[in-house]
Amino acid sequence: MRAFLILLLSLASCSGGSVGVEPPPPPPEAPLRVLFIGNSLTYFNDLPGTVAELAASMHSTIEVAFVAEPNLALIDHVNGESNALETIDNSHWDYVVMQQGPSAWPLSRDTLIIGARLLDAHVREAGGRSGLFMVWPESSRFGVFDDVRESYRAAAVAVQGLFLPAGEGWRAAWAADPQLMLYGPDGYHPSELGTYVAALVIYEGITGVDARTLPAEANVGGRKLTASESRVRLMQAAAHTAVTAAQSN
Repeated sequence: MRAFLILLLSLASCSGGSVGVEPPPPPPEAPLRVLFIGNSLTYFNDLPGTVAELAASMHSTIEVAFVAEPNLALIDHVNGESNALETIDNSHWDYVVMQQGPSAWPLSRDTLIIGARLLDAHVREAGGRSGLFMVWPESSRFGVFDDVRESYRAAAVAVQGLFLPAGEGWRAAWAADPQLMLYGPDGYHPSELGTYVAALVIYEGITGVDARTLPAEANVGGRKLTASESRVRLMQAAAHTAVTAAQSN
């Protein structure tokens, strides 16, 4: 009788329904892997690293890499002036985020679309999705903002990719605070705040996480900026406005 009771207790302790026994935690989600392809507007102030920092602030992981050289258009990457094709082909990327210059004129719009299509063929073959990172015109050509937007939107449509309107994030931020310094000293490359807004747009665009839920501090290229909480919240709201407007159109 004693042996029978011991056997029953042993069987009970091995059953999944034992009191106090919890199921194992679910496996962690695989980090997103994002490749950036572009020029100095991508590597200036380390935009890819800033996007990764935003994810880290939300206790998640985005693994980033970039292929970017000064003054390159997308077609230059395709034509072998960088190792972009090799980088896409030799690894898996969830998203490949592309940019070139403002591309406001019809000819540069055409080359943007052609370059995006040629790169997208490799992105799709590797199992990823393309994203078009809308930049901004030089401050001296502020009036062509709408043309820049249309060029990048058209390229995103052409590859059925994500439209990531960082330039529209800048405009939304200026609508709330016209004194916000988003251009750097040369009137073309972004200031650190400009990079932060661009990173917010890209982060929300690829993750779906509302930028307004991020911590109220700005880190760019591994450095904490001295922006006030109210200014950071303004920029986060501007990025969210730009992303949601792009998704509704």
